[in-house]
Amino acid sequence: MTSPTSAPPAPPGIASGRVLAVRGPVVDIRFQRLPPIGQALHLPLDGESITLVVFQHLDETRVRAIALHPTDGVARGLAVSDTGGPLAVPIGDDCLGRLLDVLGRPLDGGPPLSAARLCPILSAAPPLADTVPAETMLPTGIKVIDLLCPFVRGGKTGLFGGAGVGKTVLMMEFMRAVSSLYQGVSVFAGVGERIREGHELWHEMRESGVMARAVLVFGQMDESPGVRYHAGFTGLTYAEYLRDHGHAEVLFLMDNLYRFVQAGTEISGLLGRMPASVGYQPTLLTEVASLEERILSTRNGAITAVQAVYVPADDMSDPAVTAILAHLDASVILSREQAARGIYPAVDPLASGSRLLDPRRVGERHYRLARAVREHLARYKELEDIIAMLGVEELSADDQRVVARARRLQRYLTQPFQVVAEHTGLPGVTVALETTLGDCEHFLDGAYDQLSEEECYMRGAMPS
Repeated sequence: MTSPTSAPPAPPGIASGRVLAVRGPVVDIRFQRLPPIGQALHLPLDGESITLVVFQHLDETRVRAIALHPTDGVARGLAVSDTGGPLAVPIGDDCLGRLLDVLGRPLDGGPPLSAARLCPILSAAPPLADTVPAETMLPTGIKVIDLLCPFVRGGKTGLFGGAGVGKTVLMMEFMRAVSSLYQGVSVFAGVGERIREGHELWHEMRESGVMARAVLVFGQMDESPGVRYHAGFTGLTYAEYLRDHGHAEVLFLMDNLYRFVQAGTEISGLLGRMPASVGYQPTLLTEVASLEERILSTRNGAITAVQAVYVPADDMSDPAVTAILAHLDASVILSREQAARGIYPAVDPLASGSRLLDPRRVGERHYRLARAVREHLARYKELEDIIAMLGVEELSADDQRVVARARRLQRYLTQPFQVVAEHTGLPGVTVALETTLGDCEHFLDGAYDQLSEEECYMRGAMPS
């Protein structure tokens, strides 16, 4: 996978301008008639063309634009053409199975997509009257998620965690599970992805046979902040097209949403805006909402979104994290403490949650068992300091029983994944929700009290 350094030749322009100044990806341009904010521009250079996006009006004749390609060789006085519209990508069913960049051009060495129909990547959300509420559960086969923080079909889920706690692995396992369980289509938006990660994902998906029903869009880490900012919108545009044209179950994955926020912060600084809290851009809430509010289910189909979110310094009160949390239906918090104990997936069962975990939606039994498991794990956490200082023998008989069952439950909620089976040596497993509920019921009733903790660790269903 290579990063393109130039855009295709520019179409005939509607209005012409001249470059006034260039500072890295920032280009100031003078026009006789100002193009609107968000307009795409083309700057011809050495037989190719640089794509720019208008972000700011400086006065009656000058605009400030961000280039999506390297600006090496751009000089004052060069002509710039207005394309007459915002950034747009070619859409159609031939997008399936392809690896694309932010402008919808192939990165996989294949032929370009048919340009018969172009769709702007920055568009309004569907009218409220056309949307359908997301009220049903999407079982994933991942025990801890299905039990304690069930995903919402047609909803938005965030995977939160610091570096190295397993966000990408969990997202890839979910992508594989949904492709095999529901035969849906997947759109993956790599926002600020490392090139190594992009290569690995592409090859793994081709080898596993799910690439034919997926679209990958990458805005790589070494590219302009304008590319990283728009990559999520490009991926979402393809997801909306697939939802509205015969693919009822669309999975939209983004890794990493925090890099989208970072790209917006870079652009804001380049435009000279005064930073707001903790150095973030003053438009943080608007930018996050412009992406999240388009992830909706309509009568044509559902987009289920799963977004990895890096948590800086493991601080869940960070303004970017709280801005994202406000839009989500379910949040899966990955804990460094869990990972240090060898508990994978490293989901914090007490901090994670879902609005779907309600007896009216998941049923009385599921709700009761989830609550009982949380109570056991919470009680164990309360007693950890006492156990460390005095030993478990100093606890009451009831507390000793709760701690023993909580430790077994904690290990039961681990699970080997298929996407890392080659590295761990453990074959991946998928566990049905009904099986998970039955096993948890037996743990809570004491049916597995005679088992060692090792017998509950890294396995699928318990023996009947």
